[in-house]
Amino acid sequence: MAMHTWESDVSGLVLSPAAPAAFLTSHNGLSGWSALTQWLRRPRQPARPICTELRIDVQLPLIAGELEALYERLYTPGSKLWGIDSLALPTPGRNPGLVMRQRIVDGNCFIYVEDRARGCLAGYTMFQRMCEVDRHAGRWIRSPHSRFAPAYQRRGIASAVYRHMLRQGMVLVSGARQSPAAHGLWEHLARSHGQGYLRLADKRLHYLGQQVDSATLDQLATRRMLLPPGWALQDLAQALRMQGLSS
Repeated sequence: MAMHTWESDVSGLVLSPAAPAAFLTSHNGLSGWSALTQWLRRPRQPARPICTELRIDVQLPLIAGELEALYERLYTPGSKLWGIDSLALPTPGRNPGLVMRQRIVDGNCFIYVEDRARGCLAGYTMFQRMCEVDRHAGRWIRSPHSRFAPAYQRRGIASAVYRHMLRQGMVLVSGARQSPAAHGLWEHLARSHGQGYLRLADKRLHYLGQQVDSATLDQLATRRMLLPPGWALQDLAQALRMQGLSS
């Protein structure tokens, strides 16, 4: 299954528009380079402020037919998705008829949310192993990336899936960039789970605190983490060999 659907690596910087290609030949009777120089010197509008809260600049749409194809594989004998176990989605009353299908591949955990009443797939989350950490920390850490159909967004479904993984003892660490919806989800979960910020460098984790300044947030190496229920920071530091937390 091609799962190249995770948070992109698009830059969040605001750049000036590229010079029109026509300037490289001629413009208003001027030579190409003279016209380009004149164009670069023109008055410009002030740049829009850059959003620094964990680089919220990703909003990827679902690929047409993506969820339909995955749902079909759940019920196709011989498919790798066929026959995987289902669990009730822990959101009583809010999302009746929804179940989770969990599959683990090379340490990556895929959770597909199925709407049995409507006979379709609501979406899925991949809890991905992180190449930025060493094998020891990698036993405990996963980075979640979700894709849900618009009709199933803002219903607490992704939140329930994330809580399910946290209850299994996994530490969740954000990706390099987030969509606005993902940022809102992390803010919501941080109200009921231990959380903080990390710097990833040289395969090691460096604890930065529960709050950091905007300049630190804007660095790609800065990530947010959510702790499993019952975990204290000292326990986390020992389990992950995390640096920067005083004893």
